[in-house]
Amino acid sequence: MGWGRSFFKECEHPQSRWSKCPHSYKIRYRSVAGRQVEESGFATQDDAIERLTDVYKAKKATPRGQAEAERVSRYGAMRFAQYAAEWKAGQRDLGPASVRHLDSLLEHLMLPLLGSRRMNTFDHKVVDGFVRSMERAGVGLATQANAFDELKAILLDAHRLGLFEDHPLAGVKPPQYDPKRAVIPSPEQLRQIRAAGDDRFRLISDLMSGCGMRNAEAAAVNLRNIVADDVYRITEQVNQTTGHCARLKHRKTGAYRDVPLPARVRNTIERYAATHGTTDGYLLRHPQNPVRPFPHYYLNNQW
Repeated sequence: MGWGRSFFKECEHPQSRWSKCPHSYKIRYRSVAGRQVEESGFATQDDAIERLTDVYKAKKATPRGQAEAERVSRYGAMRFAQYAAEWKAGQRDLGPASVRHLDSLLEHLMLPLLGSRRMNTFDHKVVDGFVRSMERAGVGLATQANAFDELKAILLDAHRLGLFEDHPLAGVKPPQYDPKRAVIPSPEQLRQIRAAGDDRFRLISDLMSGCGMRNAEAAAVNLRNIVADDVYRITEQVNQTTGHCARLKHRKTGAYRDVPLPARVRNTIERYAATHGTTDGYLLRHPQNPVRPFPHYYLNNQW
């Protein structure tokens, strides 16, 4: 019938003995409103399947309009804080840093202004009022833009559920964030930067300027990643949030990036390793505990 694990037993007996053990069956299914439901007390597998069949037939017979009405009734009356929490739980692709950033935007901006509002009361005036509140509070434009984008994602999710006839962001002018133009240091400035700190600072400066690494990637530099005299393989970075080595940003676990390795940078790596040693091939480690990766704030302090 294709029910899979929709009927089951929560006892110590393996599935092969369910038909003989005295414990009752349970069933699990989703209601027309999309909510997960469990029922128990079924003496036999046939009883459980019969009940699931009745549920399936009832759902098939339920008009789509009624199902949508139940969904709108449930989620429309929900407060924004609760809806945002459920939405966030479904964002399983977010890394630790992204989750921390989202939590900060919710805690400091969205929830204080919108947390108690019912979802079915959002419209373009509410969203525009949220943007103007951030402007009056002097929130930076970059943060305004990030908060607006997260609110947009949450309300778009609600729009897909049918909570709004018109999208509540239609016609709303988003915060106008215009990042400043990046400035690349001149060769003379770069020479001064390389000489400004200790050996760790110079190593990271060379890896970033010579190999195009992010600072978190440079902090995870490893001798074993020199795959050729002139090629370095970037395989991981030190995650600023967790303090542990992790996959590269915007890449899957195990993915890597091969970059040219200038002779000057290779000499810096080899000189640092000869002077300070390595731990499992890693050059940079926590000053108080070599088992742990290099913490980002040591670089920030010197910068």
